[in-house]
Amino acid sequence: MKIAIAVVLLALAVLLGPVAWQFLHYDPKAVPNSGLPWQIETLPGGESRVFGLVLGHSTLADAQARFGPEMQLAIVATPTEDGNVEGYYESVTAGFVVGKLIVTADLPATVIAGMRERAPKTEYMQSTTRKATLAAADGASARAAPIRAIAFIPSAQLDEAVILERFGPPTERIRTSEHVEHLLYPARGLDLALDSKGRELLQYVAPARFAALRAPLAAQAGVDARP
Repeated sequence: MKIAIAVVLLALAVLLGPVAWQFLHYDPKAVPNSGLPWQIETLPGGESRVFGLVLGHSTLADAQARFGPEMQLAIVATPTEDGNVEGYYESVTAGFVVGKLIVTADLPATVIAGMRERAPKTEYMQSTTRKATLAAADGASARAAPIRAIAFIPSAQLDEAVILERFGPPTERIRTSEHVEHLLYPARGLDLALDSKGRELLQYVAPARFAALRAPLAAQAGVDARP
């Protein structure tokens, strides 16, 4: 009987896993003082701090010290883009929220182009998106670069009610497809993409640079480019 109960409980844990994130944070003892996706600190100079990192000041090396040595460094680009140097984590824990993390370096296009030319290996990821592995010396330069943006993809599915509870009402909503709507929080430098057919994507930039994040969304949706 005990074995049967254990099997049932395990099955319930698997089935209820996607909604567990919604309830764990209601226990006051379980909530950290910082490091959770909705704990965004805005700073006087137009920057923000999230996950313990200050966008525009903290480096990829700081992110690696924060989340561990498993960071995968590469240049990621579509055929029409110069690409970005990104540090990727398959799984991190932000407070008690688990998810994928992508940290984008703030580097000039000319520097990225040189890194791409020196890349020892380039491969395709999805469709025509390419990933170029950095040379060792370029990896050191990338780690020293400041962080321009952070993207976080929670492992658990979020619904709009939970998002509004934790992040509050957005300043603006932009729908870019039938199943993707972007909830914009410019004062905190956050674009939260709510996807009814996939995982949610949280994109963080310094509030002072939020217009650059909003512009392509506005263009895609055909709305006024001015915030």
